This record gives sequence, C-alpha cells and structure tokens, in this order.
Amino acid sequence: MSESTGSRQHQVFDVSINVPNQGGSKCYDDDGRLKRSGTVWTASAHIITAVIGSGVLSLAWAVAQLGWIAGPTVMFLFSFVTYYTSSLLSTCYRTGDPDTGKRNYTYMDAVRANLGGFKVKLCGAIQYMNLFGVAIGYTIASSISMMAIERSNCFHSKGDSSPCRVSSNPYMIAFGVIEIIFSQIPDFDQIWWLSIVAAIMSFTYSTIGLGLGVAKVAENGKIRGSLTGISIGTVTETQKIWRSFQALGAIAFAYSYSLILIEIQDTIKSPPSEYKTMKKATLVSVAVTTIFYMLCGCFGYAAFGDLSPGNLLTGFGFYNPYWLLDIANAAIVIHLIGAYQVYCQPLFAFIEKTASEWFPDSKFITAEVTIPIPGIKSYKLNLFRLVWRSIFVIITTIISMLMPFFNDVVGILGALGFWPLTVYFPVEMYIVQKRIPKWSARWMCLQILSMACLVISVAAGVGSLAGVVSDLKVYKPFKTSY
Repeated sequence: MSESTGSRQHQVFDVSINVPNQGGSKCYDDDGRLKRSGTVWTASAHIITAVIGSGVLSLAWAVAQLGWIAGPTVMFLFSFVTYYTSSLLSTCYRTGDPDTGKRNYTYMDAVRANLGGFKVKLCGAIQYMNLFGVAIGYTIASSISMMAIERSNCFHSKGDSSPCRVSSNPYMIAFGVIEIIFSQIPDFDQIWWLSIVAAIMSFTYSTIGLGLGVAKVAENGKIRGSLTGISIGTVTETQKIWRSFQALGAIAFAYSYSLILIEIQDTIKSPPSEYKTMKKATLVSVAVTTIFYMLCGCFGYAAFGDLSPGNLLTGFGFYNPYWLLDIANAAIVIHLIGAYQVYCQPLFAFIEKTASEWFPDSKFITAEVTIPIPGIKSYKLNLFRLVWRSIFVIITTIISMLMPFFNDVVGILGALGFWPLTVYFPVEMYIVQKRIPKWSARWMCLQILSMACLVISVAAGVGSLAGVVSDLKVYKPFKTSY
C-alpha cells in the first residue's frame, strides 16, 4: 500500500472515531467501509468450504501409506498445528490494539504491518503462487469427477470389466467456461451464498464416501490395513519412503486455509472483537473437519487396505450403487466451482488493486458500466476485470490440460504453502505483535514448532517431487484419458 493510501485510511479512521454522531455511521465500520455482517457461522462456513476440498478424498490413500498408528496421529497433529497457528494469525488482523487497532484487509497487509520489508514480497509470492496452483488442482480434480460420472454410467451399462476410455479435456474446458462466468462476481462478501452451497456439497460427497467405506467394511467383515501402512512387496522400500512423505503433503494440503484466513476475518462484524469470533470459528471448523477427515481417511483405509485408491470416489474402489457415486461426484464438481472462487478472489482483488494504483487515470481499469438486470439489482461491469479474470481462468485451464497429474504438484504446493503460510508467518507476526522476548521459554517453543513443521514440509515436498518425476516418464501432453 502506498504512503498516500495509508495516510488516507488513517484520516477516515480518525474522523469516524472523533465524530461519533456523524450521519450514517450506523451503516459504516470504523474504517469507513460498509458495516460487516459476518458471524461465527458464516466464518465457519467459509473455512469449511475452503478446507474440506478435494483433499478429503485422498486421505484414505494417505492413511494407507502411513498405517493405523502414524496416519491418524499425523492428521491430529496437523489439525492441532493449524488450529494453534490460525489462532495466532487471527490476533494479527488488527495492528496494535486487538479491539480498535488499524485493520489489515489481507494476509499480506498483516505481514506488512508486523514484519515489513522483504518478507512482504516473499509472502505475496508464496501466497499467490499457491492460490494459482490450487486453481489448477481444482480444475483437474473437477474434470476427474466429471469423467468418473461418465465412466461409472459406462461401467453400469457395459459391465465392470469394459475399458470405458474417457478424455478429460472437454470437461476441463467446460469447468473453465463456468469459472469465467462466476469469476465476474466482484467481491468476496457477495459470494456468501456460494460458500454455503459449497459447504453443503462438501458434506454430501464426504458423507457418501464415508458411508460407502463403512458399507465396504461391513461387507468385508473385517478391518483391512496394518499398523505400519502399505507393506513392502506391494511397493519397494524407496517407494514406501517417498509415498509416506507424499502422504504428509496430501494431509498438509487438506488442512491449508490460513492463506485466506485474514480475508475471511475481514467479513466479521464487531463487537465482540473480530479475533474472538475468529478463534471460535477456527475451533468449530477445525474440529468439524478433523472428525470428518479421521472418519473418511480411516474408513477408506479399513475398506481397501493397501489398495486404497488415490481418490476415494473416482479411483473405482466402488462400482455400485452407481447413482450414488454420480451424486457424490456431481457434488464434488459443484463444491469445486465454489471453492475455486473462494480461493481466487484474494488473487483477483490484489491484481485489480495494484493495477488501479499504477494506472489511476485509465478508464479501461477503473470505469464501470452499469448493466440493468430485470428483477435483480443492476450489475456493474468492469472491462479490466472481465479481461484479466477470463485470461487467468484460461491459463489455469490450459496448464491443467497440459499436466493432468497435478495431484503430485498440488502435494508440492501443499508442502510449499504449509510451512511459510500456516506456521512461519503467523508465528513471527505473533512474536512481534505480543513483543515476546528472544530466547524466552515461549519464544523457544514457538521456534521449535516452526522448525519441526519446516522439516515436515521439506519431506513432503521431496516426496511429491519424486511422484512428479515418475509420472513424467509416461507422459503425453493433452492426451489424458482414463
């Protein structure tokens, strides 16, 4: 943010504090923006939408790599770390006083206010690269689900042993077209309904995955799997090590949402203080997701043991009831359409804000054309938004078509994003905000937590890289079919 915009915000801030009876102050918050209306429940819905993504479906595979002891333990540890560091991060929403300090609207604003300098650029690069990667990962995951619907219907009509070849490209293009339309929604708080629909969808498919897992265990009459995970023989020793590391990446990715936490917190009304509401929302959503993850991951592993598929609902561990699989996969697609927007809005907003700061006089960037829509309030069309967001979606779609084994790459992104965004920056900002003295017991504990998570992230990244290298050996661009 430039000096002028910073001082301008302070002016707005001072006026609204000094003149308590100014007209219309009921409609505005202390920073001069329209009054925020978010609650614990809307914030929890946003978080659950962001967290219970397609990540939940790879958890059975992740547990299978680690086994009955390490799998659930690692999941629980990740949930605890995520909850703890998210609580630290929520106290950094306001700089200075937690009730009346200056607001930070984005994750980068919080880093700028607390740490400053080079770390802001580093944080921005990691955050936006991660969001870009998530957009690609979601495009691939949704096309796999759409293909699974076509294949499950094909298996139903032609028998389980028929080849049923399907190409992913038309589905990726269809997903891209839908996202271009949805990406024209201007602001994050205008898509609350999308978040709630997406949250319902994620429960739908996770519950179906869980139910099918439970049914399969009942059908088998025994719990499969072992204490130490996939057995040597099914895979080689080196493969087991790489896959265990990759499983860490998959679980880290399943929990990554701290990069949009501040943006979600910026939709919450006060009083009570935003950080208090956010801590409750974090507790609710992390508890809900962890219970869900444990159930889905563990029942999936109990059902299939060493043969747990990489994606529970599309890996064809289950063939019947085929209509139930179709409902689950359709729910995944609807959820990913919403989640794509929830994740990409901060990136869209950042580019548009930067462009308007660089070219304040450009009509292309700043002008809005009002289009009346009968029955609904008129829509403000901005040409720059239309062009840039469409180009962004087209690029992510093309990359998805080029590299459709992006699950490994998403593992790398999960590993890359987990340590810096979920652990390092929140811990460092909290230390600055609370003025924790160096080498004190509390400082030491926070640094040990940070270092331990760094080691896990590096291991997960290396494991996922090994997965990409093995995929590249049998790779043909644009030719993916299942």
